[in-house]
Amino acid sequence: MLFSTISGKSRRVASLLLIAALAACSKDEPAAEAPAPAAAAGQPATTPAAEPPQPAVSAQVQAMSADELRQLATNALRENRIYAPGGDNAMEYYLALRDKLPNDPGVTSALTDLMPYTLIAAEQSIAREEFDEAQRLSALIEKTDPAAPALPRLKQSIATAQQTVAQRAVASEALAEQQARQQEQQRLAQQAEQQRAAEAQAAQQLAAQQEAAARAESERQAAAQREAQQRAAREAAARNTATAATTAAAPSAATLRAVSTPAPRYPPDALRSGTSGEVLVELTVGTDGSVTAARVVRATPARVFDREALNAVRRWKFEPVDAPITTRRTIGFNPG
Repeated sequence: MLFSTISGKSRRVASLLLIAALAACSKDEPAAEAPAPAAAAGQPATTPAAEPPQPAVSAQVQAMSADELRQLATNALRENRIYAPGGDNAMEYYLALRDKLPNDPGVTSALTDLMPYTLIAAEQSIAREEFDEAQRLSALIEKTDPAAPALPRLKQSIATAQQTVAQRAVASEALAEQQARQQEQQRLAQQAEQQRAAEAQAAQQLAAQQEAAARAESERQAAAQREAQQRAAREAAARNTATAATTAAAPSAATLRAVSTPAPRYPPDALRSGTSGEVLVELTVGTDGSVTAARVVRATPARVFDREALNAVRRWKFEPVDAPITTRRTIGFNPG
């Protein structure tokens, strides 16, 4: 008996409140929010298990009295709460009131007037991918008129939009997996490149170490060779000194007296070039006075006059002696 007990003037006031509320709701409808984020990479984009649908009218609203519902419905219209929030909106109050007053034409008329706006709100919720809200509003519409022509299309839109979101989540997951594979491949390629660079650097360092070791070994061998040469020279000098000392100190049976000391032949090449020099020869004179042995001790320049000096010395003759005598003689060469 809600609207049947209201006077004509009250009906017009209620209608004005309804129109004003609907206009304000249409004007203040929030902009579509950004789509809900897709499933995180690495997680399957599965559709949640279907839960039992919530009743269109909350149990708390259903438990209210007709007078309370009537007052709350009027307040909700005045405050632009036509279909939201859930549990405190004009649609739920009128539906609960209709359950209590099924034959009240005013309630039926109010629901008929409010249902298009609820339908618009449901479609906007679908566009914002707020499927829980869209299903709640769809339940309000279905409870208002189970045979509403727009109801099948609304439910299909919800199902299609949910499927689209699920497909988008699957595509997003596949893209994330592909990007992860590409990043892993890049990481492995970079790691391989770093490994190759490290190996190349290690090879260069090893080559440098080997080269340094070879150079050090060469220098060591050269130093050893120089040391050997210097040692040999020192030993030869020592031997020469000892020989000279021995020769000088050795007793002789008689003083050597030369019988014949032919001069050496002047080498033609040295003569042509005007080269002069001298050769220190060590010779041993036998008891018969002949030269039994001869060797070059020192020559300046080397190997220019050696042969001729030795040939000449070997032809020398001395008076016989009691014992072999070794001595040294210097043979000079002067082209003038």
